[in-house]
Amino acid sequence: MTLTEENYIKSIYQLGRYGTMTVSTNGIAEALETKASSVTDMVKKLAEKGYANYKRYQGVSLTLEGKKIAADVVRKHRLWEVFLVEKLNFTWDEVHDIAEQLEHIKSEKLINELDKLLDYPTHDPHGDPIPDKNGDIKKTDKILLFNLAENAKGVCVGVKDTSSSFLKYLDKHKIALGSEITVVSREDFDDSMVIQINGTMTISISQAVANNLFVKEEALD
Repeated sequence: MTLTEENYIKSIYQLGRYGTMTVSTNGIAEALETKASSVTDMVKKLAEKGYANYKRYQGVSLTLEGKKIAADVVRKHRLWEVFLVEKLNFTWDEVHDIAEQLEHIKSEKLINELDKLLDYPTHDPHGDPIPDKNGDIKKTDKILLFNLAENAKGVCVGVKDTSSSFLKYLDKHKIALGSEITVVSREDFDDSMVIQINGTMTISISQAVANNLFVKEEALD
């Protein structure tokens, strides 16, 4: 299993909602920023090795073995992100690229000990679920902030966009996992929102921001 093969399997796994859906080769090409022809060549190779199912014009899905490998890579990536933030004081916008390198470490004992050291976290610093050693995932009920009704409240539980620029934007406006967000009003013209953060600071955000924040809706008093 090469690093490139692992990256492809991980991409198929994530694009397919943790291996539950078939994904298109064009979607994989866009996610990995490569040519569709290169994706076709690779998924054929993965299919030959028993890691993927592929039929021309019907998309790609993972076999049980492929899902197992993908979940393991994702688990390592997200555990390393937790470690970097909690133990080495990295910020959440700094950890993705480093974890991309560390996720390919093969030692199962190292990763199990890392999981134990971190007290078996279920989510990474961006709110994404961490598969356990069996590949099982604890999912969180969440919706995009954009879909939260006016005057409704939600707690930030994740981000869709994990780019450094977006995470720095959130830091600038004091929005983090666990922040309570209330939709004060919404503009019909451009779907921008005025939101209140933790009951104090009020800011205006664009539709793009609202579509990249996940919240868990709180019950009304």
